[in-house]
Amino acid sequence: MSGRPAWEHEGRHWPNREASRFLRAGGFRWHVQVAGTGPALLLLHGTGAATHSWRGLLPLLARAFTVVAPDLPGHGFTDTPPAHALSLPGMARSVAALVTALDFEPAVIVGHSAGAAVAAAMSLDGLARPRAIVSLNGALLPLRGGPGDLFIFSALARMLVSLPIVPWLISRRAADRSAVERLLRGTGSTLDPAGIDLYAALMRHPSHVAAALGMMAAWDLNALARALPRLAPPLTLVVGENDRTIPPSDALRVRAILPSARIVTLPGLGHLAHEEKPEEIAAIILEAGSGAEARDAPEPTATEPPAG
Repeated sequence: MSGRPAWEHEGRHWPNREASRFLRAGGFRWHVQVAGTGPALLLLHGTGAATHSWRGLLPLLARAFTVVAPDLPGHGFTDTPPAHALSLPGMARSVAALVTALDFEPAVIVGHSAGAAVAAAMSLDGLARPRAIVSLNGALLPLRGGPGDLFIFSALARMLVSLPIVPWLISRRAADRSAVERLLRGTGSTLDPAGIDLYAALMRHPSHVAAALGMMAAWDLNALARALPRLAPPLTLVVGENDRTIPPSDALRVRAILPSARIVTLPGLGHLAHEEKPEEIAAIILEAGSGAEARDAPEPTATEPPAG
């Protein structure tokens, strides 16, 4: 069990591998996927995931958008940054540095879970000027209790991240595929075997687990909640009715803060709704982004095509 995923091993059959590139931005090396043509769209995955979570959605969106989907710092094949960069403001700045390096201005930002918070923070901090934001089961508000797992933020993570052995122990546990399957089922979603295998492959690497824990430990959504009334781009809240990670009722709490927010509820789907029904999610994103005009910016470019 190595410390971090290796492109030469786990990347050999990585979803949408042909779109993968590597480049340096913000002081470290990123794995990013770029595909399609049209208005610019940025995809931001949630804590504990990586670009594999867009395996079904990215090709659908690439029919109408120029899509950029990075592995967030410390996740998947992207290097682990300094600890402060795993906070919400740090993550937003890091993604903004990547966007600048790619010469890419997103007209639409789509974020899943913690990725939705990064999208909102980028807009609120003036780091991006999207014309629409789509939150997929977004973690936009401080949690009021609930089960703890790699997709949510908790006080427990602050303790765990201080113990170097913890990521190793979790990774060792992930060698039992059934344990990963139970964890994913706990989100309220049902994934196919290939989807489970991809999460298991990442979770077997302590660096990926450590980044997820570090992100949860550094996260503070109170400031974001206070700033949400200032969010300018139209916000669409896509909510899996069976989400057991982010309470579906949180969408109503967000709309109470930001009355212009639109809620789309998906019956029978859980926290990983975009992996369960990518076609449904793509249709919602296309509708939300229909008013987002393409910007007069060059197509994003990246160096270092993946070896092997």
